[in-house]
Amino acid sequence: MIPFSDEELYYAVENALPQVSGYVSSHGGGITLLGIKDGVVYIELIGTCHGCSMSIMTTNMVVRRELRTLIHPELFVINVDGKAENKLPDDVFRPIQDDKLEDEKSVLDKVKNIFS
Repeated sequence: MIPFSDEELYYAVENALPQVSGYVSSHGGGITLLGIKDGVVYIELIGTCHGCSMSIMTTNMVVRRELRTLIHPELFVINVDGKAENKLPDDVFRPIQDDKLEDEKSVLDKVKNIFS
């Protein structure tokens, strides 16, 4: 059992991803953290790694192994790749992106100013 809340785990994974993503980056890919639910980490491999036939191996042998070393040995990682068994749950933990809200407000304000 992982002794962290989903929120704590999210931030731990977020901070560890730069260390983990070196291999993926060297192949022209990247890793996006989508969220955490019940201690399970949901990621998406992007770039050339998205949809690659080796993405399961990359997820298990690179991402999961490294995160287990850095965070907790029982950590489980799922690459959300469009397959039904790897679906992202609706209620994963992910923080609200305040900067996106600010950007959206900013654009709306600009549009309003044009028509004012």
